[in-house]
Amino acid sequence: MTVVPVSGGAFAPYDVVVGRGLLAEAGARIAPMARGRTVIVSDETVAAIHGPALQTSLAAAGVTSEIVAVPAGEASKSFAELERLMDRLLAAGLDRKDVVVALGGGVVGDLAGLAAALYMRGIDFVQVPTTLLAQVDSSVGGKTAIDTPRGKNLVGAFHQPRLVLADIDVLATLPAVQMRSGWGEVLKHGLICDADYFDWLADTSDSGGAAGVRGDPAALERAVVRSIEIKSEIVGEDEKEAGRRALLNLGHTFGHAIEAELGFEEAALAHGEAVALGCCMAFRFSVRQQLCDVADAERVESVIAAAGLPTRLAQSGAFSAEALLARMAGDKKAEAGGLTLILASRIGEAFSQKFADPTPVLDFLREEGAT
Repeated sequence: MTVVPVSGGAFAPYDVVVGRGLLAEAGARIAPMARGRTVIVSDETVAAIHGPALQTSLAAAGVTSEIVAVPAGEASKSFAELERLMDRLLAAGLDRKDVVVALGGGVVGDLAGLAAALYMRGIDFVQVPTTLLAQVDSSVGGKTAIDTPRGKNLVGAFHQPRLVLADIDVLATLPAVQMRSGWGEVLKHGLICDADYFDWLADTSDSGGAAGVRGDPAALERAVVRSIEIKSEIVGEDEKEAGRRALLNLGHTFGHAIEAELGFEEAALAHGEAVALGCCMAFRFSVRQQLCDVADAERVESVIAAAGLPTRLAQSGAFSAEALLARMAGDKKAEAGGLTLILASRIGEAFSQKFADPTPVLDFLREEGAT
């Protein structure tokens, strides 16, 4: 078991606990802050698989709980589901000293975290992420949000959790596509600031990290810990994404635009798949702008492809270059209508380019296969 502290000047510090068997220990860890009751927010799939174990653990620690389950999938990050969840919290009679527990992937964590931020102007919540993607990314850092028809995560708040419990054992229940999706975010962390970590993730030897995408527990635990360490350091320095935290969006400007054009349909393209594809595109665009060596872009594409993740736009469908560019211009990282891109000078060194010229981006999208 490893404890990664997350701290910053603007928020109360908390721990991210990474290990095996943590779901059974959750009650003892949550009880000191739950005052004897809590509401567990989950999705219908995860609630059926892991809900009973969490409730049993809480009950053993003297905490009563009820589960509010939302439909599985990105569509639950909506005003309608947020309103329904808020009403359930009110009906449960939670007050400002109670706690909400998010049990699930990024959708559940975002929705439950935003509800906790809004409920009575803010109550505590605990993240129990059950997907690799959520463990290494969305459960840490305090970003909470819902989507709108105009884009992803455009309505939300920064609301840090009190505790994050990342149980490696729960990942054994993940479908292969969700494991690959999470691996896209894992690889991204190496690409932005740790070339040695990326090298280990690409290593297919017995001691290498590549086995993690196939579910090897030891490789997964090491990858989750290192990814959280990277994110913790960045979040502690820049909670509100005024500077360095923007680097965590490598792959997201291209990736979010593609997801939006596909209607955020996970079956068409999972979020981590979109991020992996977006990372490849960011590196290729960096080469086009003479900011990065072509050998680095080719290696990124090779490693991402070896993990079973998409590397080319055509693998995800047919797209309009103008439509993708419009989505990118509407991204929440854009400023004063100008594009903000996260690009790379090499593996392990990303940077932010504000007010990017849209013309070469449009040309690049057409080169990538958009019409």
